[in-house]
Amino acid sequence: MQFDKPATTNPIDQLKVVGKPIHRIDGELKTTGRAMYAYEWHEKNTPYVYGYPVGSAIAKGHVKSIDVAAAKKSPGVLAVVTTLDVGDREKGKFNTAKLFGGSEIQHYHQAVAVVVAETFEQARAAAGLVKVDYEAEDGTYDLRAAMPSAKKPDESTKPETAVGDFERTFKSAEVTLNQTYTTPDQSHSMMEPHASIAVWDGDEVTVWTSSQMIDWWRTDLATTLGVDKEKVHLMSPFIGGGFGGKLFLRADAVLAAFGSKAAGRPVKVALPRPLMPNNTTHRPATIQRIRIGAGRDGKITAIGHESWSGDLEGGGPETAVNQTRLLYAGANRMTAMHLATLDLPEGNAMRAPGEAPGLMALEIAIDEIAEKVGMDPIQFRIINDTQVDPENPERPFSMRNLIGCLELGAKKFGWSERPKAASHRDGDWLIGMGVAAAFRDNLVVPSGARVKLGNDGVVTVETDMTDIGTGSYTIIAQTAAEMMGVGIDKVAVQLGDSRFPVSAGSGGQFGANSSTSGVYAACVKLREAIAAKLGFNSENAVFENGEVRSGDRSVPLADAAGDEGLVGEDTMKWGDLTKTHQQSTFGAHFVEVGVDAFTGETRVRRMLAVCAAGRILNPITARSQVIGAMTMGAGGALSEELAVDTRRGFFVNHDLAGYEVPVHADIPHQEVIFMDEVDPMSSPMKAKGVGELGLCGVSAAIANAIYNATGIRVRHYPITLDKLIGELPEVA
Repeated sequence: MQFDKPATTNPIDQLKVVGKPIHRIDGELKTTGRAMYAYEWHEKNTPYVYGYPVGSAIAKGHVKSIDVAAAKKSPGVLAVVTTLDVGDREKGKFNTAKLFGGSEIQHYHQAVAVVVAETFEQARAAAGLVKVDYEAEDGTYDLRAAMPSAKKPDESTKPETAVGDFERTFKSAEVTLNQTYTTPDQSHSMMEPHASIAVWDGDEVTVWTSSQMIDWWRTDLATTLGVDKEKVHLMSPFIGGGFGGKLFLRADAVLAAFGSKAAGRPVKVALPRPLMPNNTTHRPATIQRIRIGAGRDGKITAIGHESWSGDLEGGGPETAVNQTRLLYAGANRMTAMHLATLDLPEGNAMRAPGEAPGLMALEIAIDEIAEKVGMDPIQFRIINDTQVDPENPERPFSMRNLIGCLELGAKKFGWSERPKAASHRDGDWLIGMGVAAAFRDNLVVPSGARVKLGNDGVVTVETDMTDIGTGSYTIIAQTAAEMMGVGIDKVAVQLGDSRFPVSAGSGGQFGANSSTSGVYAACVKLREAIAAKLGFNSENAVFENGEVRSGDRSVPLADAAGDEGLVGEDTMKWGDLTKTHQQSTFGAHFVEVGVDAFTGETRVRRMLAVCAAGRILNPITARSQVIGAMTMGAGGALSEELAVDTRRGFFVNHDLAGYEVPVHADIPHQEVIFMDEVDPMSSPMKAKGVGELGLCGVSAAIANAIYNATGIRVRHYPITLDKLIGELPEVA
């Protein structure tokens, strides 16, 4: 099915199932421990063994030799496979860094060997006996030091934009801001580690893994193994979080496959937590310079945003200027990205890449220029709203209600009671409120599904879509139930299997809208097949209450299936509507903080997110996504930072003891409000993504609240107490 014109009224609009607060249909499996995650997969009488990875002890150079003699003699060891044994391999399409194979070392903790043994403990012990001789090379590990050598990224990233005359207008503006902001390297830190089980049957391999994108992984794994893609069967029915860290094939799956081949047994490999930050991808650090010129009336006349980030040779930039191209009006504009070559682990997608770190800077800058103008920061944002793409005024937004989000949020949060900076105390706590706009592009990608009707009246959906804790099982079931006119208890959903039609996968905030649209398309095919079999006109047939009705004739769905059942399969493809209309999601984040007047400790006291993101397919699962994102934003603001050893090129705090993420005690009451909105330009579901919107802007809202509490402006994340305490005695 091709979606190339705005959606009109369709069966989804009945909203008998879609849009209802239905609890997760997979919830019972997860809460009772019956949902099998990658490392837990088991079949009776299968002799699983264990692989343990060995990571590189240098960040750049070559492996000269690997001595595995002692490891092979260790108790229980079945096989040792080294990167030299495997040799140079094609790495596939989606990774910048290679995962395994050859002598070159591109980053610290790159996999150089895997030891396979009867037990996990035996494999781990033997891995410690592997001796690697390296030839180390000097590398570049400091982004700030590498700024002078940074270059314009590949044109595919749209590295620069310019409208009007930014430099001249900025210099002549009545009020100007020129500041630099920094965000650190960050780790995905999902609960479930990267884990895989591989088993070979002749020249075919089956891999149970933790993957957000089944087809991407399958394609690249086949390339790395040097086998035909049809020989690779990938399964990932349940995933314990990903945040972008499982978008691309990872070393655990590759090591499990090579280890299983060598040992002749099904092999389990999980990356130990201390290996994950350096071995896998991360959100790269940024240095961002923002310049804004405005009139005394608060109208932006010039806005410029430059960002520097780094990655391995051949990698791409952190696109932190993306939102600045679309969020606020202003006739004279400039954005630019600069990419330095760094020999750190690969920088790549982490929840809301681009907008998340970009808004961490931009939304502080907006507060700063609003203060210079002498205007309330919400009012400043409102008067600089735009209903068209400011870089292409002929292209309107398909739906944009940022003003509604700001105004409703201000009312609900009690913004009118916001104190002047450093003026309100509660005992030893300095109290402040902050706000930030939320913005994230609405992306859609092709997505396929197969829908089967059985003679028991059950509708079964098959798609390789994944559920990373987002609620995919449930919203897909809701979509099929709505389309086929049955209760959700009559829908079975099977996900995460490469034998099923290729879906959107989970990433980029495109998963929910795209995958349900694919199910919609498949259900249209199934409805047509049912109508044809029953002699109905498919355009007039009504599917409801487990029946198909046309005129005064109705037939139970189960009867329509017959003995063989019926199948509908299709892929939703997308036309050019994004060329004529900019599709984005919007929101507003409000935060109240307390800062200890003597220690600088910051505590988030309450949070509110107001989101305008098209039709909300399930308010329960959508709210869960937003509060999780808000929590991640709190971590980004106050604690999360991968500390770089700029001498040896690795992240020092590579575990959950040193890399501090928020815990329950850090997170207070969170409230989420969804605006009543549908966007016919977006999809037949008239929905958009929301899981990344919930993160965008949160950290800046906290930074702005800290400023309101203390009068201290911090422009470098995370906002730890050492960045406040020097100025606190005067404030206190």
